[in-house]
Amino acid sequence: MNVSLRQLRAFVTLAHSRSFAEASELLHLSQSALSLAIKKMEQTVGGSLFVRSTRSLELSPEGRNFLPTARRLLADWDQAFDDLGRSFSLQQGKISVAVMPSFAMNQFPEALVAFRQEYPHINIGVEDVVMEATIEAVRTGQVDLGITFEPEQLDGVDFIPLFTDRWIALVHRASPLAAEDRLTWQQLVQQPFIAMNRGSWSRVTTEAAMAAAGVSPGQLLEAHQLATIGRMVSVGLGGAVVPQLCRDQMEGLGILCKPIDGPSIERQVGIFTRKRHGLSRASEALVGHLQRHFTDGL
Repeated sequence: MNVSLRQLRAFVTLAHSRSFAEASELLHLSQSALSLAIKKMEQTVGGSLFVRSTRSLELSPEGRNFLPTARRLLADWDQAFDDLGRSFSLQQGKISVAVMPSFAMNQFPEALVAFRQEYPHINIGVEDVVMEATIEAVRTGQVDLGITFEPEQLDGVDFIPLFTDRWIALVHRASPLAAEDRLTWQQLVQQPFIAMNRGSWSRVTTEAAMAAAGVSPGQLLEAHQLATIGRMVSVGLGGAVVPQLCRDQMEGLGILCKPIDGPSIERQVGIFTRKRHGLSRASEALVGHLQRHFTDGL
């Protein structure tokens, strides 16, 4: 059924005013144009919406029953376009972001402060998940954006770099290595080594660096989260290597953070977006904000 928005507005306005002259003035239409709009609408729906006489204009029973629905349809239409305009002007919106835990716990909250001050009506949902899950959430469209380390392969996603991170060593304050300014991989594996779970990108990367240095740990402990690794180091269970972006978090646990000599682990941290899918205006604004934030911070 093809009833136009113009006809619907004409019906509601005429139903309220009960006068073609008054409704025409309100709609900025001639009376003949208004009469034609109502006539076409009645032809489309298959019956009269108004009962006309020489002295009065009343709604037919069908017109009276339809009026509340017509009002709601117009209100929904107006609200929809008002919401759309507010979204484009960044007065409202929602962004879902998957973020690797180390970034979510350290740099991300601080980076969001200025964005929230500028766009207080944009809601942001954050999922802190591991690197592999972050990229998969973007690839499958579960989230608008992802923030994590750049992987070896980009499949179905685009990558926008923010900054380069370099791994650092963690040692307990009572460790024999605590007095060293810098540490080698050979020194690190002389004590129990705490690593991410086998199969994770961080574990694969760490093992590659150890292989390049020609060493392997004699004693190994594993964990699934960097926060857990930090806690294990803080109670003296061993040493570890983690991204430098975790430095403040680790030092807050009383851990000593040291540069690593020898094969280094460096990776870009950046934003992932779904390939061949456009971003909302709100997501574009967040991407631009993060790029400026980390460029200014370097």
